[in-house]
Amino acid sequence: MMGIEWLKPGIFVGSVAFALIGVLVFWVAFIIIDKLTPYDLWGEIVERKNVALAIVVGAMCLGIAEIIAAAIHG
Repeated sequence: MMGIEWLKPGIFVGSVAFALIGVLVFWVAFIIIDKLTPYDLWGEIVERKNVALAIVVGAMCLGIAEIIAAAIHG
């Protein structure tokens, strides 16, 4: 019975809620960082194919995601 603890409604709803909160915080953090930079990150990566900037933004995204995961996990 211990293997299916996550199927309990309270645990499942809590997990979904924390996942949605994490995605929302990640999205807001990305928008804030995009506004702080002097140019449009998405346009620079997609339209101008700036690979170096894409790597930096990817590393930033991983860092933000790790911070959010650690905060939620406790």
